[in-house]
Amino acid sequence: MRASIVCEPSLARFAEMLELGTHVLLGRGEEQLGGRQRQALLADLFESLVGAIYLDQGLEAVRSFLASYIFPHIDSNGGLLVKDFKSTLQEKAQHAGMGPIEYRIVEERGPAHDREFVIEVLIGETAYGTGIGRTKKEAEQQAAAEAWRKLAD
Repeated sequence: MRASIVCEPSLARFAEMLELGTHVLLGRGEEQLGGRQRQALLADLFESLVGAIYLDQGLEAVRSFLASYIFPHIDSNGGLLVKDFKSTLQEKAQHAGMGPIEYRIVEERGPAHDREFVIEVLIGETAYGTGIGRTKKEAEQQAAAEAWRKLAD
């Protein structure tokens, strides 16, 4: 149970839910390469935030933070309640009658052995999110997560 919560993809999802990527200062190169959406960076940001809360305010503050912002997103088996943002986004868009969802490749960069994909998700004619990943599936999930957050607000 603990391993599924503290693994890099889960920590990155928590960082995405808290929109931590918008608060980090990046160098120009990392910014241009989409560093704000990289799972490793997002996971590190989340770990750093929890560590900073602990050092500044102690263990009880960490528990309170996790109880307020993280535990509500974990099911009784220790898994994330929202695992597949593509499916969740599809359901939300269909329920709201927003039109079809399309995932469009915006850019492919890097050599064939180290490819990176930039994908945007459109609902109807409107772009709602962009994702970057080493696979198309990863980039689509990130784009769907961003769109899901926008629609949840």
